[in-house]
Amino acid sequence: MDCVHEVPEHGHWLKIPLGKLDTERMVPIDAEILELSDHITTLRTPGRALPHPRYRRPAQFLFTYLGRRLTQQAVRAELDRAATVAGLGHITSHQLRHTYATALVNAGVSLQALMALLGHASAEMSLRYGRLFDATVRAEYERALDLAKQQARTPVPGRVELPLVNITGGKDWKDTPLLKSRLAGGFCLRAPAQQACAYANICEHCPSFHTDASSLPILAAQRVDAQALARDAEQRGWITEAERHQRLVDRLDHLIEHTHRDGQEQTG
Repeated sequence: MDCVHEVPEHGHWLKIPLGKLDTERMVPIDAEILELSDHITTLRTPGRALPHPRYRRPAQFLFTYLGRRLTQQAVRAELDRAATVAGLGHITSHQLRHTYATALVNAGVSLQALMALLGHASAEMSLRYGRLFDATVRAEYERALDLAKQQARTPVPGRVELPLVNITGGKDWKDTPLLKSRLAGGFCLRAPAQQACAYANICEHCPSFHTDASSLPILAAQRVDAQALARDAEQRGWITEAERHQRLVDRLDHLIEHTHRDGQEQTG
């Protein structure tokens, strides 16, 4: 029952013991999950400590029945019962894990944070104990979870417009783990699962697009941000995105140079 840990200034975390990859990790949990865990604790029948299946030392388990720890078969049976009540049909715990991951990805969580949450190991990601309380993982989890809940609770299909701070987590939009496009009059953000918008910067690349000297400050500011987005995408390993932003930089260079030249010819 000591699986939930409160970390000062970092909220509550669920300790996941060693699994098949011999990795131990901490997963952030929100207020709803914490409340559910507390509720189960109040309903649980007190009993004697039972041997832990892996460590063999006595432990108090959250899920017990008649003084015994629930078996995997019992957990599956309860999951089937709950799924039937919810009208979902037969589901597995792995399907729920997949749904959880998919919802976070669709809400824009980064690959690195997702790997930390799911316990995936790779050459790029270390899951050592010192990184279990990564504040970035916590922030990305909470931001993506809030957005995923908003999407899940929308009863009809359509656009879900959220305040910008809910999407960016209060960070500069250029630093978010989303697909970003700098437009002349603003910017757009898309989840990686959505892929880049086919219409992003379509006007700047159009042969019929024209500008004048009054728009040079706007183009220059757009170019600065496009360069920053190209570097950001390259650092995240999004090569196609980096190339897309670099094409915009090249196009803006051409437009700025052409506009300067036209202005000089007119004054000359």
